[in-house]
Amino acid sequence: MDSPELQQARSRAAEFGIPAISPATGATLRTLAATLQAKTVVEVGTGAGVAALYLLAGMAPQGVLTTIDVEAEHQRQAKASFKASGIAPGRTRTILGRPGEVLPRLADSAYDLVLVAEWPEQLAEHVEQGLRLLRPGGVLAITNALWHDQVPDPARRDEPVTALRRIFARIREDESLAPVLLPVGSGLLVASKLR
Repeated sequence: MDSPELQQARSRAAEFGIPAISPATGATLRTLAATLQAKTVVEVGTGAGVAALYLLAGMAPQGVLTTIDVEAEHQRQAKASFKASGIAPGRTRTILGRPGEVLPRLADSAYDLVLVAEWPEQLAEHVEQGLRLLRPGGVLAITNALWHDQVPDPARRDEPVTALRRIFARIREDESLAPVLLPVGSGLLVASKLR
């Protein structure tokens, strides 16, 4: 069950029409962050801070989460969620801008976990950048990976679905990655960077 702070963050998301991950997806992300003892995390797509709160709960106490979003209102809501949850200001770094312009400025192999929560049309570029940012042993996570249960349906051939299938094929065929598609929430693709 979500904490009161997470419930407030979900309410903010709903009020502003911002999608939020499911509690099951959040719990999985928290577990991944804890397993990695993550100190450095990048989140593409801030939302209202729901995913970030789960990640921060699992990260090392001194860990810093960098979150990127093009929508200033999303980041305002996320900052309100962080403040209400008692997250120290130094534990989050919010960057307003297009991820395609921000991600290339972040350091190679410097992050433990990269979470991508974006529309499939931009996903391929963000996945490539995310893989560059990960240290060996780091994890890439992609939310909404089943795209409203449309990806497994062979009859679906619209652009978001085919874009996701192309990305999945690229990740599956990459011998430097160990991927798994988890059936939590609307699908969570997780890939560990082996080298």
